[in-house]
Amino acid sequence: MHVFDPGYVFEPFASLCRGYPGEDVYPLEDFRLEWGPIFHRGRLDGTARVLVIGQDPASHEAVARRILVGEAGQRVQGFLAKLGLTSSYVMINAFLYSVYGQFGGERHKDDPAIAAYRNRWIDALVVGKRVEAVLTLGRLANEAYEQWRTTPTGQMHDIPSAGVIHPTYPESVSAARIKKKADAMKELLANWNEALAVLRPAIHVPETDPDPTPYGEELTAADLAEIPEMDLPAGIPAWMRAKESWARRDGDDEDEKRASIRVRMAVAHRIWR
Repeated sequence: MHVFDPGYVFEPFASLCRGYPGEDVYPLEDFRLEWGPIFHRGRLDGTARVLVIGQDPASHEAVARRILVGEAGQRVQGFLAKLGLTSSYVMINAFLYSVYGQFGGERHKDDPAIAAYRNRWIDALVVGKRVEAVLTLGRLANEAYEQWRTTPTGQMHDIPSAGVIHPTYPESVSAARIKKKADAMKELLANWNEALAVLRPAIHVPETDPDPTPYGEELTAADLAEIPEMDLPAGIPAWMRAKESWARRDGDDEDEKRASIRVRMAVAHRIWR
């Protein structure tokens, strides 16, 4: 038997998906509207103990139609496992569409229309639900959550929260030659250990025993976790949930790169061999 995410069949999520914003709110010069909006990952039935807020979807997410399923998602899944959570979480992004260009997110972090729609999602996930903690991934996600906290609904909910360095920070700063990847990874993992200390006491009913082992100075395979089948639409193949990367933007120029995502199954999952 295969478990899967049934999608947006219940209110208020069905209406949120029917009425998602388009180019009038997310300009094409700063967002990849051509790949569509990607709404969430995790539980929409009120059983989530943790709300995770990320930044924006990337290539893996555009194919799988759920957020945080690539490298960042594997790392976050491992973080949640350390809290004792295997399914009781829900995730949304600060931005509904993938950011295009280096500063697209920065230019729109304070857009009221973007915030208004995002706040409706947070309201739906928090009000009257079991969320006991909030985890934000990166500065833009943290600022998005802080914006919600200033709303009338946000002011009524004092939920323990932790803002952490974005999961792919080491790759980003090393690619930009700002820091060595090893140094950046050490910084990230120390920051994540601090967040675990804040969030563990907030989770009153974990699904499994929390893992008290802190992260070391390097990220290991044991620190990652596969995306659960129940988080994705029906029929998504298992290799799209595994730890190996399988999607990247590809093209000979900027136009083709924006229009193309190359999907390639890792050798380990080629079952016909």
